[in-house]
Amino acid sequence: MTRILVLQGPNLDLLGTRQPELYGSETLAQIHESLAAHARSLGVEIDFFQSNHEGALIDRLHARDFDGVIANAAGYTHTSVALRDAFLAIARPFVEVHLTDPWQREPFRHVNFLHDIALETFAGQGSRGYHLALDALARRLGATGG
Repeated sequence: MTRILVLQGPNLDLLGTRQPELYGSETLAQIHESLAAHARSLGVEIDFFQSNHEGALIDRLHARDFDGVIANAAGYTHTSVALRDAFLAIARPFVEVHLTDPWQREPFRHVNFLHDIALETFAGQGSRGYHLALDALARRLGATGG
């Protein structure tokens, strides 16, 4: 069975209460619950990992116990060469997700260390972006559905 890791970066554990005017009121648990149901309908296994620590995210990628990754690196998108290097090192396809559109926000968010190595990027679509990413990655990995 195709196995997909959803890797969530710093501060995403605060979704639902963190700047709801930008990120909405949906919690990370609610997003994961909805995404897990969608994964079941596609016939793929899904695992979730969130950390506020760069090294923990990198260590999780190094486990390589998945076929592909949906990644919301959050603030590390704009700062982490180490996370970029980890994605290159593990040689697994990944799709990037951002709840908001970084290119429509502060100039420092226009720097993206992952965009050019991701299969696709879904930005500014809220939690729907995760579902679009799951569909795209499942197709890429040849998952045929339930």
